[in-house]
Amino acid sequence: MVASPLADALTGIRVLDLSRLLPGPFLTMILADMGADVVKVEDPKIGDYMRQFPPAKGGIAGRFLAVNRGKRSVALDLKNPTAKEVFLSMVDKADVVVESFRPGVMDKLGIGYAALDARNPKIIVCSISGFGQTGPYVERAGHDLGYIALGGVLAMGGGVSGAAPAMPGVQIADLAGGALWGATGILGALVGRARTGKGAHLDISMTEGALALLAAEYGNQDCGAKPTRGNEAINGGLACYSIYETKDARYLAVGALEPKFWIALNTAIGRPPVVTELLGDQSKTRAELAAIFATKTAAEWKEILDKHDCCVEVVLEMSEVPTHPLHVAREVFFSIDGGKGVGPIMQVRTPLGTPRAPAPPPRLGEHTQQVLAEYGVSAETLAAVSR
Repeated sequence: MVASPLADALTGIRVLDLSRLLPGPFLTMILADMGADVVKVEDPKIGDYMRQFPPAKGGIAGRFLAVNRGKRSVALDLKNPTAKEVFLSMVDKADVVVESFRPGVMDKLGIGYAALDARNPKIIVCSISGFGQTGPYVERAGHDLGYIALGGVLAMGGGVSGAAPAMPGVQIADLAGGALWGATGILGALVGRARTGKGAHLDISMTEGALALLAAEYGNQDCGAKPTRGNEAINGGLACYSIYETKDARYLAVGALEPKFWIALNTAIGRPPVVTELLGDQSKTRAELAAIFATKTAAEWKEILDKHDCCVEVVLEMSEVPTHPLHVAREVFFSIDGGKGVGPIMQVRTPLGTPRAPAPPPRLGEHTQQVLAEYGVSAETLAAVSR
């Protein structure tokens, strides 16, 4: 097992997670993997919407099961005055609150940052939204596709100059733009708080988070270049860094950018290596490579190319990934027991390593009494909010 060196890094850190769907729960899973005590605070009637999306195991959505390990669940109706006071009392003892409501909703509920900060100046609140907590789009609805559209990311993907942008295979803004920036900000805020004693409000715009991933391309633009879809070095503009179809309708990801890899690749496929081909017009080189790769199956090319250091990999389908020798050796996939009716749940570890004995994703409100008792809620109040 590739054990995480950070499995206990956040032990003692209490996180209240008001978020739903993917960005916030993925973020808090990262924190839970590092030892934080993460409590999902959910609406008693429907909880996290992600629970409902098919396909499912034991009535719990696969996507929910994938990103909620190591957490506990408390059911609280924050529109109920008693339940709201319970939540505020929990904030008094918490370190972090993560939320993904539309901007302004927390304030309407009476649990906005100002209210939380007044009670606990050390609290760190991470607010994830599509367009940020301020600005002209503050009340605008959106999803990942729109965020990457406004950030310029969507326009750069597609691989072919002049063609339509390509739909991404993963939620770039939700995960990289929201969850990862949010986790980074929280860790930074915890370090800062240790020095200053003061918490922070993190305004995580998923649009800005995705846009920031294009920093290098904007650097080129600032120098007079005009980065466009299908014309840049790493988005389809170079024959040496592209995708080619094989005889059996599989694909090879060719990344022979540097001269030494280009020479190795051409040597492997029986083509004279010409380093000057790396620049200039790419159409002839691309056509020649396409014709060559179409003569053999992906497996045949793998056997040939694996003998050369040339940066080429077979494009794996998702169903093939868990059994690939690399991921098996690195133990990227592991299983936890989801309990009665659910059974084994496949999990994907992060690059930080496998968490230490994570609990299965919680059922809605499963830990309400246990958690509220730990936070010092009286038996009388506990009975009132549990009805």
